[in-house]
Amino acid sequence: VQLQAFGGGLVQPGGSLRLSCAVSGIIFNIPYLGWHRQAPGKQRELVASVTSTGITNYADSVKGRFTVSRDNAKKTVYLQMNSLKPEDTAVYSCNADIRVRAGWPTRNYWGQGTQVTVSS
Repeated sequence: VQLQAFGGGLVQPGGSLRLSCAVSGIIFNIPYLGWHRQAPGKQRELVASVTSTGITNYADSVKGRFTVSRDNAKKTVYLQMNSLKPEDTAVYSCNADIRVRAGWPTRNYWGQGTQVTVSS
């Protein structure tokens, strides 16, 4: 099982970016998908998450600006980031609780990070 994130880059303040994270490998289900970020000199923080039933959760700092969604058929989670601010600059990583086989416990997996830089 692997997670691979795409979509980072350089954007001006007020701009938008869309991150994607695709899960590959043979799995049974993905109860939880999330995005975290870590800025230089700061602790990693949860940005947004979405469960298999569509329940979402956001950090206060991104509410109203970021939207997390998932495509279960594509085993992909998205993070639409609008009205970006310089303080959103960080390495963004996706993670997932994945059940490989029915009846097995879930295991947490992490993808590689993708750099998001918000600067003029």
